Amino acid sequence: MLPRGCKLPKIDAIRDTLKVIDVSKIRVILKDTVRKARENKVFTNGTIDGYVVAAIDGTQTYNSDKKSCDKCLKASKKGKKEQRNFHSSVVLSTIGDRARLVLDFEPYRAGVDKAEKDEGELTTAKRLIERTTTDHKGLIDVIVYDAIGCNSEWLNACDEVEVDAIVRVKCNNINSVKEIKKQVNKSEPVLVWKDDASYESVTVYEGFFRMQKGEKELRFVKFRMKSHDKKYTQIMIVTTCIDMKLDTIFRIIRGRQDIENSIFNYLKKECGLEHCYVHGGDAIEAVLCLKFIAANLVRLFYYRRIRKSVVTQVELVRLLKKGLYLIKRGPEYMFSTA
Repeated sequence: MLPRGCKLPKIDAIRDTLKVIDVSKIRVILKDTVRKARENKVFTNGTIDGYVVAAIDGTQTYNSDKKSCDKCLKASKKGKKEQRNFHSSVVLSTIGDRARLVLDFEPYRAGVDKAEKDEGELTTAKRLIERTTTDHKGLIDVIVYDAIGCNSEWLNACDEVEVDAIVRVKCNNINSVKEIKKQVNKSEPVLVWKDDASYESVTVYEGFFRMQKGEKELRFVKFRMKSHDKKYTQIMIVTTCIDMKLDTIFRIIRGRQDIENSIFNYLKKECGLEHCYVHGGDAIEAVLCLKFIAANLVRLFYYRRIRKSVVTQVELVRLLKKGLYLIKRGPEYMFSTA
């Protein structure tokens, strides 16, 4: 990757550079990677039933009992007086059938109001979607979020950036949500289907309501699933997608786990997402950005070129290394842009 005769920089030089590097310049590369994928029609047919669906979630990227910096978040260790220092970020990623790309991420800010109060996930998520929808205008159709987004604050924020929202409903203290849950539980099902591969049957209930301080009418949907071993589970959601088909909503809310299984799990196991290579300045944010860029490029290469002929990511990396070796040793080899 370096010109012949050029020595690799020492690890200390790389670490010191990452502490003072302009992260905004690296973010431009991340943005342009997604933009180029969009130009190459990766998202033309959507990711789930014609919709480009993105999931948003928070993840911890580094923690330590000893090292700390001015951007570290603080948390008391259970049963102890010592504090744990850590960094967390909110990540926005596409989910569904297409290449699952990290569109953008936003770190939590430490001590934004006062020294002992760190920024919450919802505030960080709102800032993230505002920037992402500005950078990639018209790309995202639906954003799916966990139960932390089941409030008018998040739903209004999605409405402001002209994106539909789907959020899980769990234990909720909002009166309007409690009332619609009671109404739906007493109502008749609106749909039942028995051709789902994972369940023996899925029964659907729905109702419409307005949340306090909400700007739009909302749709409450409950999916009651009967598994093949006769056990019952349920998923409840609130959404601004008034006209969307129920089976599409079901696929979207189940696909939300892609951000956990396919993004975070892969990055933590294969790319050392939780490992702190360097601490201080903007280094952690810079490393995260570089990891997301690399992961996106590998996934795009896998989706656009390799398809299903390569079983594992390890084999894909081996082929990439082999290609780089051939380019270095034989000038007649070159990348095809066809």
